[in-house]
Amino acid sequence: QVAVLVPTTILAYQHFKTFSSRLENMPCRVDYVNRFRSAKETREILNDLKAGKIDILIGTHKLLSKEIEFKDLGLFIIDEEHKFGVAMKEKLKKLKVNIDTLTLTATPIPRTLQFSLMGARDLSIINTAPPNRQPIQTQISTFDEEVIRDAIHYEISRGGQVYLVHNRVQNIEEIAGMVRRLVPSAKVVVGHGQMKGEELEDVMYNFIEGEFDVLVSTTIVENGLDIPNANTIIINEAQNFGLSDLHQLRGRVGRSNKKAFCYLLIPPLSLITEEARKRLKAIEDFSSIGSGFSIAMRDLDIRGAGNILGAEQSGFISEIGFEMYHKILNEAIEELKQTEFKELFKDEQNQTLAEGTLAKECNIETDLEVLIPDSYVSSTVERLNLYKELDSLSTPGELQEFASQLKDRFGTIPEQTLELIETIKLRQKAREMGIEKLVLKRDRMIATIAFERGSSYFESPTFTNILLFAQAYPNILQLKESEEKLSIVFSPIKSISQALKTLSQITNLQ
Repeated sequence: QVAVLVPTTILAYQHFKTFSSRLENMPCRVDYVNRFRSAKETREILNDLKAGKIDILIGTHKLLSKEIEFKDLGLFIIDEEHKFGVAMKEKLKKLKVNIDTLTLTATPIPRTLQFSLMGARDLSIINTAPPNRQPIQTQISTFDEEVIRDAIHYEISRGGQVYLVHNRVQNIEEIAGMVRRLVPSAKVVVGHGQMKGEELEDVMYNFIEGEFDVLVSTTIVENGLDIPNANTIIINEAQNFGLSDLHQLRGRVGRSNKKAFCYLLIPPLSLITEEARKRLKAIEDFSSIGSGFSIAMRDLDIRGAGNILGAEQSGFISEIGFEMYHKILNEAIEELKQTEFKELFKDEQNQTLAEGTLAKECNIETDLEVLIPDSYVSSTVERLNLYKELDSLSTPGELQEFASQLKDRFGTIPEQTLELIETIKLRQKAREMGIEKLVLKRDRMIATIAFERGSSYFESPTFTNILLFAQAYPNILQLKESEEKLSIVFSPIKSISQALKTLSQITNLQ
């Protein structure tokens, strides 16, 4: 059996219609549960489900209630996954061990996306839009009655319909009144979640049938409504919406081959937060078709990845940042591999030695000036993005490409930034030599070997070269043995370039 979990009653009904028409010639029975089904209907559905007579059950949160029992649940589909909490999703998985799960979303929650990027879940991206779809033109504007009037006039003049999203039930009628005043010829209807079920279904059905020109509603229209004739959406107070909400709402229009428009109305920019500004900028930047993944990646940057081992779906893990969290976790795993589970991972250690890159990571500490100065790149965010990009590069070709792009965008590269690029080369060279830490301070460099005494590293060609260099140049290189690990002291070393040159000399010894 298949369970399909959806966030809203309207979407449950719409999926039921779609599944039924697609599978009408198949020997399977589709049904749905939501709060609009009567108690008697629900009871019959539950009995048939338990008996195995229903193959596919579509439902809202009601699917997670205790009275629902499947005879043999094999596949669990979560549509609009970003609308559900971790506890809810895990609850349904507990109904049966080893259940296949498929999550569908245009904008994954940072935690879910991170799971996929880490490889804990398979990721499939559908970048191809249906034929003849056009990108939605997105425009940010301060609240202006003229903008609203012109947008509605234009859409109605070409025979289309308009969504106006206002997410406050208290004064939604006032907004509807304003629309009637601005465009007297428009047939306006209001829809929100506090209406009776039948009433709301009537409103939606009549709008789908084209009996109204403008639907003034809360975010109840956000999930899954498919009305090809509605090609303009106006979102009021857009700064209060999350990135996925804005992308989902915008996705309600442009579902045919007509050009669609999305207007994000906000108060003056000075009154909204820095984070809201970033969200609006992202939604304006990524307006092309299939840009949901880019939006989700930007969301991951803005909000953090949440807690992989816990239930928070976004946020910077205990304020230490995701990368630091990941780093600490990796270090702890490596430590266990080398101590408590040493015998178990012996082959992996030997393979690492054979492959050439001996240290997993190398940290560099220095009092030299290696940075991207703010006089060269003034935007803090841009500088952080460049640091992050640089940190992910390793090959000489990638670093050369980075340097030429930097020069194209910002002009001649200053000396401190050239040294920063050399630092990445130095880090890679140190890793290849089995060095886990480099300290460049007071004109000398101290390198710490990543391996403890007794390791096969000390029989490797790399270490042999270090010993040969120490014998040839005793005034430049000295070996110092501490209780745990071996250190190598180089002096004088006055720059990153000189440090790189020295390590290269060692590796090039025959």
